Amino acid sequence: MPQNLRKSGNIPLTKRVVDASPPGEKRYHLWDSELRGFGLRVEPSGIKTFLAKYRAEGGGRRAPERRITIGRYGALTPEEARRQARKILGGAATGADPAAELKAKRKEMRIAELVDLYEKEGCYIQRGKRQGEAMKPLTKQYTLARLRHHVVPLLGSRRVSEVNAGDIERFFRDVEAGKTARDDKIGPRRRIVVRGGAGAARKVFRDLSAVFSFARRREIVTRNPCETAAVKKTDNHKERFLTLEEIRRFGEALREMEKGGINRKALDIMRLWMLTGCRREEIASLRWQEVDFEHGCLRFGDTKTGKAVRPIGAAAIAVLKTIEQTEGSEFVFPAGEGDSYFRGYKTPWKKVVEKACLPGVTPHTLRHTMGSTAISSGEAMAFTGAILGHANPRSTAIYAHVQHSPARRAADRVAERIAAALAGMSDLEVDTPAPDEDEELLRRVAETLLKGGAEADRLRVVINALAA
Repeated sequence: MPQNLRKSGNIPLTKRVVDASPPGEKRYHLWDSELRGFGLRVEPSGIKTFLAKYRAEGGGRRAPERRITIGRYGALTPEEARRQARKILGGAATGADPAAELKAKRKEMRIAELVDLYEKEGCYIQRGKRQGEAMKPLTKQYTLARLRHHVVPLLGSRRVSEVNAGDIERFFRDVEAGKTARDDKIGPRRRIVVRGGAGAARKVFRDLSAVFSFARRREIVTRNPCETAAVKKTDNHKERFLTLEEIRRFGEALREMEKGGINRKALDIMRLWMLTGCRREEIASLRWQEVDFEHGCLRFGDTKTGKAVRPIGAAAIAVLKTIEQTEGSEFVFPAGEGDSYFRGYKTPWKKVVEKACLPGVTPHTLRHTMGSTAISSGEAMAFTGAILGHANPRSTAIYAHVQHSPARRAADRVAERIAAALAGMSDLEVDTPAPDEDEELLRRVAETLLKGGAEADRLRVVINALAA
């Protein structure tokens, strides 16, 4: 956008003009030529917000200038924003002061109303390299659910200006003690299950702090009471991960469940969680276009940390090559009905961890297992970060320069160790070659091929790939 147009008031704020207004090094404004006082604010982050400005107290050069935010572009179209600006400016022309009235009204706002406002205008990333971007739909859904299930019942009727650090501390302890826990049936095969506890308290505390930060930026409150609240904001316990012995039990449980007729999609999803270290939904919603067999990696277009390339080992590739593509679906694991992906892994997962005697283990535990196995195997921190797709700011510079081939070889070595445990081999057999190693290996291969089934199919894929 040319500099002279930024300062002038002869631009009609149409959708085309708004779309064509790029972010600059500093914030700038565009003012509409058709409605005096109606404008667009463009932030360096790319966020575009409609606003109205006017002179209070009936106007005049000495009257204080007021600016009132109408809403973000995207949530509002230019025409919708223009209609709201017309009402605001019309009231100001008759002596009203809409900005002062709104500010006074917001000081009387209740926490439940603030949560509603946050849903409409505040669900954006507040820091990091994705600052200013809208939350991902699932993140927004979970965030608002926590706010409505924990914050609204306990603090919803309180005025936002009256909530202090002591109130936040009591709220945290109440959630921790399970006062907001519930299990309500809301329809056929539909329930709302809300669990309290220390983990839930920490998560919703972070959500509430983000809400108060949003309110402070909007000048609804002057401080964020969460910043001075004395609560345990982090969990210092070590992350749970599986030992190689536990991985062997997990693999045995998978094989027994497969023989028992458990859904093959669910079991292959679990295998790939273990062999890739990917997040739960990254595998469940995996698309064929994201699988790069030639280079041995997964190319995600959109993850928790944005675009990502994850090197994977031959064991994971072998699992993927045994999966037949479903005609008409882009997903590796398509749903039985509809156009979405398979989500029926929750019940099989419970059966597998129960069979393997692994209480408390979650799909995310398998991700920690990949990381812990990599480090304990002597892999470099940078390679481990590349495998897991970490976006830790302190490590981003290292991960950004990891060469693909060494990272893939690291993924191969780690996945080989895990795959051996899944197949029931002992750590000694993996790390210490026996005198008759080749003979024993051939015997195992022959036995597996004679048994047939999914394990034999995967083994054939690996052997063919290595032979090629």
